[in-house]
Amino acid sequence: MWNIISALVENKPGVLFRVSNMFRSRNFNIESLSVGPTEQSDLSRITVTIDTEEHVIEQIVKQLRKLIDIVDVTQLTIDNTVYRELALLKLKVDDSDSRMEIINLTNIFRGKVVDNSKGSIMIELTGKPDKIDAFWSLVEHYGVIQLARTGVSALPRGAIYE
Repeated sequence: MWNIISALVENKPGVLFRVSNMFRSRNFNIESLSVGPTEQSDLSRITVTIDTEEHVIEQIVKQLRKLIDIVDVTQLTIDNTVYRELALLKLKVDDSDSRMEIINLTNIFRGKVVDNSKGSIMIELTGKPDKIDAFWSLVEHYGVIQLARTGVSALPRGAIYE
């Protein structure tokens, strides 16, 4: 099972490099990485998913806390966290029946058609990575032209006040 690490960092050049370099230098493979601004303009949140054992996660958190420009690092628990990923899938469409089947599957998965062109259709899907993987497995036989996934974004549940 993969784990989620959330790091609040100063929003300035070089921070992402230092964080990702720490993973590289210790030979840890990042499953997904998501970075973006927070409610405070001088801070960004880096969300990393990694597939490794618990004692290794604890080591990673300790190492991250030592880095310059890191404000806070938290290991998020799957059952007490809201986490989502965004995927864009461009699929090959040869006929109107295939197009309708893809649209029906998209509706079942609460996705959205964001581009409908001759020969292709683009789907936007948001949810847990398992949901995106399940959708992928149902539509891949149509022919996936392109795929882009954002990586996991996550926040702990409930009110947290510091």
